[in-house]
Amino acid sequence: MSFATIILAAGDGRRMQSDLPKPLHLLGGKPLLAWVLDASSAAGTHRQIVITPKSNHNIDDFIAKYNTKHSLDIETYVQHEPKGTGHAVECTADALKGYEGVVIVAFADTPLIYTDTYSALANALHDDPSAAIACLGFTADDPTGYGRMVMARDGMLVKIIEEKDANAAEKRIDFVNAGIMALRAPDIFKTLDQILFNNSGEKYLTDCIEAVRKNGQNVLALTASPAEVMGINNRTHLAKAEAILQARFRTNAMQGGATLIAPETVFLNHDTVLERDVIIAPNVVFGAGVSIGQGSEVRSFSHLEDTITGACCIIGPYARLRGGARLGDGVKIGNFVEVKNTVMGDLTKASHLSYLGDADIGAKVNIGAGTVTCNYDGIKKHKTEIDAGAFIGSNTSLIAPISVGAGAVIGAGSTISRNVKSHDIALTRAEMKTVSGGATRLRKKQGKPQE
Repeated sequence: MSFATIILAAGDGRRMQSDLPKPLHLLGGKPLLAWVLDASSAAGTHRQIVITPKSNHNIDDFIAKYNTKHSLDIETYVQHEPKGTGHAVECTADALKGYEGVVIVAFADTPLIYTDTYSALANALHDDPSAAIACLGFTADDPTGYGRMVMARDGMLVKIIEEKDANAAEKRIDFVNAGIMALRAPDIFKTLDQILFNNSGEKYLTDCIEAVRKNGQNVLALTASPAEVMGINNRTHLAKAEAILQARFRTNAMQGGATLIAPETVFLNHDTVLERDVIIAPNVVFGAGVSIGQGSEVRSFSHLEDTITGACCIIGPYARLRGGARLGDGVKIGNFVEVKNTVMGDLTKASHLSYLGDADIGAKVNIGAGTVTCNYDGIKKHKTEIDAGAFIGSNTSLIAPISVGAGAVIGAGSTISRNVKSHDIALTRAEMKTVSGGATRLRKKQGKPQE
């Protein structure tokens, strides 16, 4: 069903020991706030409102770019003073004026919640007209510090009580508040009007539960796993959340038909695509924008980002592909090869110890060990073009801009600074000179014995 979402994006980065606002810290290669926006959007939200504690150009810039990328119109509102979650929701009253329906209140620092959970919260209110609120909770191994969810015998939620206000019996409750709630608009704003600010000058959204109960309405409680509703307050939490997310990524990849030989050593990005029968060896890292074609193999200690491969490629070990690497079918990239902003045709090989940058390489090209495309002159990057079937000998420097024609051969040890036509041989080796007996005389001069 359709619903609106209010996302509370507090957090200026102090507890993260960072100048970057907490909602913009990366998890699985994507900002925390983006995870919440994406999940709620996929669940069916038709309107998203982000509440920030003060005007922040970093968050404003992120949302502007997000809107453009996804053709959305996410609204932002500022809670100028930190007066609690209830007051934060009140800041959206004008934005939601005239709206009648379900509103989910989410948090930018709780990024691991599944799309289905947002849907379940919205559907809970849709399916039960007697309920005014639906709250998300979880069973904690150690409930210390959490608000306890006090349940009635009929299964309805009576109240959420903070630990400092709880009595001994309530402190023993291990079903605790996750913070995420589904509410009804415009009723919630009428309820918030009845809630007073506490002695700390704050108004809490959870206080609405007892208020609607007094009005004879029910409050539902849904259960999530502790990992799903984990909040992030510092970099230790961020690392724990990353571990949870990586486990999800790895499971999804393997269920999709990829083999991860040592899953716990492979690190994936939120947008990594591994097609069927891909094999990933231990200790491989994927950055953003990687898609590995069917039947390909990525060997150990390779690092890939912004890379798309065809089928049946072999990459690594110890390979680095980045910045627009595009590989055809059956391409081989061997150990200590770096590929940047380069297209490589089908069945082309660069088996070891080479740098290929800003190049367009055809099919069935052999790149010998130690080949370098010298693409940067200190001011501009330049293009290298190598046509199909060319053979580039070992230890070759190609001074861009340059082209090597189809079927051409470059002799090993050459520095090529002019274009080479198709089927020509080019080499710049100096003539070899041999000094007969020179090694013996040299050792004698240095006082070293003959070996």
